Amino acid sequence: MSAPIRVLVCDDQMLIRTGLVTIIDAQPDMEVAGECGDGQTGVELAHKVRPDVVVMDIRMPVLDGLEATRLLAGAGVPHPVKVLVVTTFNLDEYVYEALRAGASGFLLKDAPPDRLLHGIRTVAAGAALLDPDVTRQLVGRYAARIRPTEKTSGDIPLTPRELEVLRLIADGLSNSEIAAALFISQETVKTFVSRILTKLQLRDRVQAVVYAYRHGLAT
Repeated sequence: MSAPIRVLVCDDQMLIRTGLVTIIDAQPDMEVAGECGDGQTGVELAHKVRPDVVVMDIRMPVLDGLEATRLLAGAGVPHPVKVLVVTTFNLDEYVYEALRAGASGFLLKDAPPDRLLHGIRTVAAGAALLDPDVTRQLVGRYAARIRPTEKTSGDIPLTPRELEVLRLIADGLSNSEIAAALFISQETVKTFVSRILTKLQLRDRVQAVVYAYRHGLAT
């Protein structure tokens, strides 16, 4: 039997934090490694208990979840921790910044428990968690705030087909949706996604979405 997924819960609202802890602890494949109500304590606890996943709120005292995420999973962090951001929809600009800070994905606080648990398992397995509809709204809405680089698509080390797949990822399509759109198998899509991440030195689909917007491949 594999070891349970160890989860650190960071949320300053005690009622929500208690609910998250209760839901997670009730799962046979998960355990709560710790809980806290501010980002600074979250960073310190993460370094101490080394959880598999940190469930992170954004607006918290002392240190907000955005900066805490950057400290735990941002560029240059020697041993990054997987962070799943949980937020309310009216904080969507912060969600985009959290993804850039290194979060592996996000969920809305009104998501049902089974979606939260699926999110934790997905992130723990090393995959990114992007809800297609929310991705289109969040990243698309704030695309104008992203300063594109001067590179053109011709300067990007991807084949035309890989660029096509990257654009569809940025549009928020899942592997099955990309497969249907391009009339290829899901396994082929997975191969393309893997090649894209490797060539561009990206960690996951979240970073691929950000990359696409920064290089003017998505609008």
